[in-house]
Amino acid sequence: MKVFIVHAHPEPKSFCTAMKSTAVEEFQRQGHEVQVSDLYSMGFQPVASAADFGERANPDYCVYALEQRHGAGNGTLSADIQAELDKLLWCDLLVLVFPVFWFSTPAMLKGWIDRVFVSGQVYGGKRVYDRGGLVGRRALVGFTLGGQEHMFGAEGIHGPLDGMLRHLLQGTLGYAGLEVLPPFVGWHIPYISEEARNGIMDDWKTRLQTIEGDVPLQFPSLSDYDDRLRPLATASQRASAGS
Repeated sequence: MKVFIVHAHPEPKSFCTAMKSTAVEEFQRQGHEVQVSDLYSMGFQPVASAADFGERANPDYCVYALEQRHGAGNGTLSADIQAELDKLLWCDLLVLVFPVFWFSTPAMLKGWIDRVFVSGQVYGGKRVYDRGGLVGRRALVGFTLGGQEHMFGAEGIHGPLDGMLRHLLQGTLGYAGLEVLPPFVGWHIPYISEEARNGIMDDWKTRLQTIEGDVPLQFPSLSDYDDRLRPLATASQRASAGS
């Protein structure tokens, strides 16, 4: 299996960074090929701009997604984007490792997605969900946060965890066609004991060892929608319309 790990934490001594290193070691131990993009250490530029294109489809007005399509088709994407896109298209499994900032990804990781999930190759038009550009690949998200697990239940103060990260799990990874595995969460990391952190790391290793048995999250299928992406009528509605 080809594994691409994208890591986004500014502190090299963090627990999150240790999760990244553990993932590299574990996947290599299993005999898988691994590539890593450690975004902070490599100084990745996260800001999408017209400078991302060596040749413009429209030099006077930048519609970023359209310029992505043009750049990908003409081989004029900036070198750093092309290098990351090559890794993304190479992999069988994409692993994102990051700390949660404000119910979301760090800006560094969001910027990587903005620039590397290239329109026309990763998504675009009806190239979404089960027809997305990354169909046939899987994604695993492993993240840390300061909150405690009880804060994110149905009755928790912050609401369900899947709602907090819907923009990433469905709106980005699932939208692009990836089979998204249930995320791994390192709860309350800055405030727990070393023993507790070691237990979470052991759980992370176990998860990586048993990943083949993971059941992906369920997202929309385009077969349930018409050409304008409106829901198809249910069988009972069709029957009623014909009576």
